Amino acid sequence: MKVTVDEEKCCGAGQCVLLAPDVFDQREDDGIVVLLDAAPSEELHATVREAAAVCPAAAIDVDESA
Repeated sequence: MKVTVDEEKCCGAGQCVLLAPDVFDQREDDGIVVLLDAAPSEELHATVREAAAVCPAAAIDVDESA
């Protein structure tokens, strides 16, 4: 799994951080997503998929082929 984020789309809702804090964080100044782990371990895959699904700005992309 390879995860990418689009900071331009991100609205700073923080759902990804609540679901997967080992993979996502937010910038202090504006709350925009920060990707901590672009290739999370298999035990985090389901949570990362959920974070991408609930992102209100669709700013998280999950590539399952990687």
